[in-house]
Amino acid sequence: MSIDQAEIQKMQSAAAALDYVKEGMVLGLGTGSTAAHFVRMLGDKVKSGFNVKGVPTSIATHDLALEVGVPLLDIEKVERIDLTIDG
Repeated sequence: MSIDQAEIQKMQSAAAALDYVKEGMVLGLGTGSTAAHFVRMLGDKVKSGFNVKGVPTSIATHDLALEVGVPLLDIEKVERIDLTIDG
């Protein structure tokens, strides 16, 4: 099975967005296929010891973030979001 060009571009966009993420940030985690690629990539960084926290915008993103190990915060307990990634 091959990945189509649009899916490759979504993965490239997600990887480029990851370059903006710095240690200790609180991230808004968007919803959709591009955001899902980003969350998966972020999970890989977190597994390597990268310290960030996410605030998901949907149940689907919440579940994916937990699945890949991204620590989450409740929006009501967040004073500031440093960066939001969405498709």
